[in-house]
Amino acid sequence: MENNLILPALILVPFIAGFICWLVDKFDQHLPRWIALIGMLITFGLGIALWQSGTYSYELGGKVPTWAAEFHLPWIQTLGISIHLAVDGLSLLMVLLTALLGVLAVGCSWGEIQKNVGFFHLNLLWSLGGVIGVFLAIDLFLFFFFWEMMLVPIYFLIALWGHSGSNGRSRVYAATKFFLYTQIAGLIMLIGILGLVVYGYMMTGMIGFDYNYLLAVANHLPPEVAYAFMLCFFIGFAVKLPVFPLHGWLPDAHAQAPTAGSVDLAGILIKTAAYGLLRFVIPFFPAASAQFADIAIILGLIGIFYGAFLAYQQTDMKRLLAYTSISHMGFILLAIYAGNILTFQGLMIMMLAHGLSSAALFIMSGQVYERLHTRDLRLMGGLRGQLQYLPFFLMFFVAALVGVPGLGNFIGEFLILMGSFKTYPAFTIIAAVSLVFAGLYGLILIHKALFGEPNPEQQKHYTTPLKDLSTREVSILMICVIGLLWLGLYPQTFLDMSHSSMQWLVNSYMPVQEVVETVQQAATQLEHVEMQ
Repeated sequence: MENNLILPALILVPFIAGFICWLVDKFDQHLPRWIALIGMLITFGLGIALWQSGTYSYELGGKVPTWAAEFHLPWIQTLGISIHLAVDGLSLLMVLLTALLGVLAVGCSWGEIQKNVGFFHLNLLWSLGGVIGVFLAIDLFLFFFFWEMMLVPIYFLIALWGHSGSNGRSRVYAATKFFLYTQIAGLIMLIGILGLVVYGYMMTGMIGFDYNYLLAVANHLPPEVAYAFMLCFFIGFAVKLPVFPLHGWLPDAHAQAPTAGSVDLAGILIKTAAYGLLRFVIPFFPAASAQFADIAIILGLIGIFYGAFLAYQQTDMKRLLAYTSISHMGFILLAIYAGNILTFQGLMIMMLAHGLSSAALFIMSGQVYERLHTRDLRLMGGLRGQLQYLPFFLMFFVAALVGVPGLGNFIGEFLILMGSFKTYPAFTIIAAVSLVFAGLYGLILIHKALFGEPNPEQQKHYTTPLKDLSTREVSILMICVIGLLWLGLYPQTFLDMSHSSMQWLVNSYMPVQEVVETVQQAATQLEHVEMQ
């Protein structure tokens, strides 16, 4: 029972802490920062407690996932809706990442946010609480509720505390664009959810939104209906991931968001989409997903090169980092649709490593802006000679982002490429070539920011000598350094945790994928025979 109560607490603590931040703002502007920090530390502590006390094993041949802990409370019984939360290795690692990056987001906004501090932390913590709700909810009505709810606080974070873009676009424009993209995608996903519920009612005479019930319904759908519903879910998640060509909201949202907002977006929010594809699309529609795999992987490959090419052309530091996220998410699609245990395990490591490395780089972008009052790489230069700690951390995290061995991103990419080569050798080779481009935009970022001479026009706008990283800033970055080294040097901790969840997914997807491939090969052979 103790474990069960931790699950709602993981969601409620950020919500309650955020609300208290808003209430105490009028008394003292420093108080909301401490309350937000303590709230996220408690959330992280609860996640660790769940890790220590749960057993994350897999029942061989199980039709549904094996949950390590569950919380179930009836809600709207006439519609079959309940507050049903559950956790397995996959969702717990995502919750821990969210809580840890939540701590870092509060820490990095300590000096940056000076107006409406309480309301800022209300929005930050409520968005984090919504994300944790997405990772824990296995009633699809509740899942959709959290999926939509987390968008509103992020809209306010960008619209009220964002920066005006270097291209003249306003933060309100970026926030509105983000909200419209994700809202429309969410409504398309809602069509898929309601379609499943209606089909379930036609089959059983019962209305229900529970995961296990809808999983059984989805596996008895006619193939063309399953494909249509799969597309609804895929589009809903693809916009948030973001998949080319549905990525239009991301660069503006990142460029205009405050640092904590960028950490939230890059580190956590786009991981909810990958989680959704793994939790719902693959197990609910295995045959339709196997049919769709080639298209999804081609879109991922386009995204890998497109994101890398546009990152290479950017002059704004945050926009460059935003396009690298689009590039890296192409690997996520390759991993999901290649669909074996190696790619799924690589995907898990990559999501954790990308969350830490991209969040750290967006935090560093904020730190550079604080000192130079610009994010334009053309106006930088010479930072290596003026600062002691900042250049080291910037080089370390760029090395992590481009996949240098010994750090988490390398392990993730290596496992994904190794696992997908057997099924998709041509696609895997093309994806591997893209790693050269990653090295290129990483070197450009380091070269323009750290080396050469300081720009004389810009230098008059900041004090000399420049202030190096404070103890708080170094501590935040060291957490990311330790996490990336742990993922890179001893990933077994995380592979063991997620193995059972991933094995269940493989068992639900691989046999179907093999059948689809056999049918496609037979059809190809038949065409050859007819042509002869």
